[in-house]
Amino acid sequence: MTTAPNKEIIDHIKSKAKTEERMNRMNGESIMLTKEESIIHDRLFINELAATLEDKAAGVDGTSKLWDKVRKDINYFRQHNAEAYMVLLD
Repeated sequence: MTTAPNKEIIDHIKSKAKTEERMNRMNGESIMLTKEESIIHDRLFINELAATLEDKAAGVDGTSKLWDKVRKDINYFRQHNAEAYMVLLD
């Protein structure tokens, strides 16, 4: 008798699947990320843009509180996917 895979097992496997491609904006090198990693990657660059615009409006670089969020997301890749960090962010 075979049993259907447990939904939690299927969800876990899907969460670990590298299905999302992201590219380094400077050199064009790309890497596959999980869905979660792709969300973090995209959020990092959205926050970077918003922080840059806030700094420009303030006339002082580095004053936006969004830089803390950018650093947090960069650190996520350093700790959890060093290969993606090296390809996309280093």
